[in-house]
Amino acid sequence: VFLIIGPITIVRFDASEYHVLLWNGLLSIAFFIQHSGMIRTSFRNRLAPIIARHYHPSTYAIASGIALTAVVLLWQPSQTVVYQAEGLLRLLARAISVLAIIGFSWGVRALGNFDTFGLVPIKVHLRGKQPRPPNFVLRGAYLWIRHPLYFFMLVLIWSAPDVSLDRLLFNVLWTLWIVLGSYLEERDLV
Repeated sequence: VFLIIGPITIVRFDASEYHVLLWNGLLSIAFFIQHSGMIRTSFRNRLAPIIARHYHPSTYAIASGIALTAVVLLWQPSQTVVYQAEGLLRLLARAISVLAIIGFSWGVRALGNFDTFGLVPIKVHLRGKQPRPPNFVLRGAYLWIRHPLYFFMLVLIWSAPDVSLDRLLFNVLWTLWIVLGSYLEERDLV
């Protein structure tokens, strides 16, 4: 919803354009640090003495949900409009957004074992079994695109028909984070 209709700001700051952009940038960076930091093996190893390993995925999902909710609800809109698509171009941008959402869903479905909330390890633990390592089967969107979830998210981010200065900041920061994240993920997987 945030990417389609724009910010759902629950608290509006009476701040200059500079401070609005600084705030939004800091919100994004806080999410990046939380989201990318908690997934690192070193972080999970430090967390292990405090929280049992089978709770790590759900802890990660909860923390990521809180951080992303903060971004969505505390994001401050900018008054400066960079561009607004009108007419057929606007309709095309919306159609691309819908296709990106469908593509993202296709990518998630292709994973088959996508455990959004980290509940599978808890269920396995409660049954007294050992977790199986997730197997990755090349199918669906993954036959065509190396990182379909990243790709379709980038398409969704950049298909906005109305771009204000804060949205441009969002697009640039989140694109850089996704590209850097995919590079680091590839390196870790090797």
